[in-house]
Amino acid sequence: MKKSDLITELAGKNSLTEKQATDIVNLMFDGFTNELKNGGGIEIRGFGSFTVREYGTYHGRNPKTGNAVSVKPKRLPFFKVGKELKEKVDKKTG
Repeated sequence: MKKSDLITELAGKNSLTEKQATDIVNLMFDGFTNELKNGGGIEIRGFGSFTVREYGTYHGRNPKTGNAVSVKPKRLPFFKVGKELKEKVDKKTG
């Protein structure tokens, strides 16, 4: 599902205009992004949680040239799936 699919579904199921649905989806995503940027976390019961993981400097290799490079420290978002979602997805395949 793409963002545009989510907007269309939200608008259709809730008698909203595309603009209203777009504003709602953007508000949610902006809120999530700002919370993670500020070092917070997001927990949606039954779905999962988003946190930020910090990675220190390490030495890697440029795959194109093979040269050793130093990779700077970075902060990346991390998603951990919730138990209920995991079980629902597993029932679908099992």
